[in-house]
Amino acid sequence: MTKTALITGATSGIGNATALLLAQNGFKVIITGRRKDRLDELARKIGPDAFPLPFDIKDKTQVKNALNSLPDAWQSIDILINNAGLAAGFEPLHENLIDDWEQMIDTNIKGLLYVTKIISQQMVQRQSGHIINVSSIAGKEAYGKGAVYCATKHAVEALTKAMRIDFNPYNIKVGSVSPGAVETEFSIVRLKDPDANKKVYAGYQPLTANDIAEAILFMVTRPLHVNIADIFILPATQANATVFNKKQK
Repeated sequence: MTKTALITGATSGIGNATALLLAQNGFKVIITGRRKDRLDELARKIGPDAFPLPFDIKDKTQVKNALNSLPDAWQSIDILINNAGLAAGFEPLHENLIDDWEQMIDTNIKGLLYVTKIISQQMVQRQSGHIINVSSIAGKEAYGKGAVYCATKHAVEALTKAMRIDFNPYNIKVGSVSPGAVETEFSIVRLKDPDANKKVYAGYQPLTANDIAEAILFMVTRPLHVNIADIFILPATQANATVFNKKQK
C-alpha cells in the first residue's frame, strides 16, 4: 500500500529535497509551506503524487484549517516530517532582536507542536504512524551567538524523546535527524544576506539537502519493528558546532 507523508517547510532546502526523494521512491507527499508559488512548482515536478497545502505554521488557526481541508484521498497521513524551522540573527543574546526570538520559537517549537497535535491524533486512532523531527547539531550542543536557536532545537530534542514515550503504546515510531552544516537557505535567512553561503561555507564542503533527505528516506523505509531514534549527521570537515577543517573544499 502506498504511504502518504506530510512534509512541513517543503518550499526549499531539506523539505524540498525530501519531498522529491520520497516521491521518487513511491510515496505520496503532502507538501506544505508559506510560499504557494514554490509549492505549486514542486507539485508540478512531482506530479499526481504531490498535494500542495500552503499555510503559515506559526498560525495555529491556519494549521488547523489547512489540515482539516485535506480531500478524503489525502487525509490518512502515515508519516509526518516536521522539517519547517529557521534561525534568525547571529548576535550575542543581549544584542538579539526579540522579533527574531519570537519567529524562531513560534516556528521551531510551536509550529511543530501545532501540526503534530492534529496529525498524531489520527495516528493514535489508527494505532500506527511515524513522526520524524528535523533537529540540528544545535540541539546537541550550544554555541555563542545562537542561544535562542540552540534553545529551540534543544526543545525539539526533548519533544522527540517525550513523544516517543507518549506514542509508544500506539505503535507510532518517533525519531529525529540532526544535521550539522547544510548548504541551503539557512544561512541566507539567518544572516539576512543573499551572499551568506559564500562566506559561511567558504573553505569546506558542507552537507547538501539531499544528504539529509537520503537519511530520512532510510528512516521511513525500515521494517515495522525498527525505529531509528536519531541520525546525527555531519560533513566530514566538521568536528562539532564550531570546529571545521577549512582546507578540504
